[in-house]
Amino acid sequence: MTIEIEYEAQKETALPYREIIQRVAEAALDDIECPFEAEISVLLTEDEEIRRMNREFRQIDRATDVLSFPMLEFDRPGDFSHVEEEYEDCFNPESGELMLGDIVISMDKVREQAESYGHSEERELAFLVAHSMYHLFGFDHLDETEAAIMEQKQRDLLCSLHINR
Repeated sequence: MTIEIEYEAQKETALPYREIIQRVAEAALDDIECPFEAEISVLLTEDEEIRRMNREFRQIDRATDVLSFPMLEFDRPGDFSHVEEEYEDCFNPESGELMLGDIVISMDKVREQAESYGHSEERELAFLVAHSMYHLFGFDHLDETEAAIMEQKQRDLLCSLHINR
């Protein structure tokens, strides 16, 4: 798996963010049983930049904790059976890896939400990566049923990695 990580937040962090992102992303790929080697891009930024992106791409003028930009659309979340036929241009010609998409995380929100929820910044970052990975696999939380499925997958994944509240 290839993960391109860019840290552009002004405030430095002591979090081992590369290790957290790698660990959670790989576990999510294993959980979903992705049949391909994969590639994702992760941008760690601040509220101001994620607000700009949220406004531009979702027409919501406020900072958010995480944005996901999937490269693929799924008929059923996590079903990769159609990918080779329908998304051959989503395979990196140099590595052969499936380009799943991009993740953008506000490090300001990581700090705020960790404090607000009473858990570590490591746990908050891990949660946001897990949440976004499932979005890249086609999961969503637009209705109660979808939300319950996605929330359970996130909980199970973090629990399997011993990253608890």
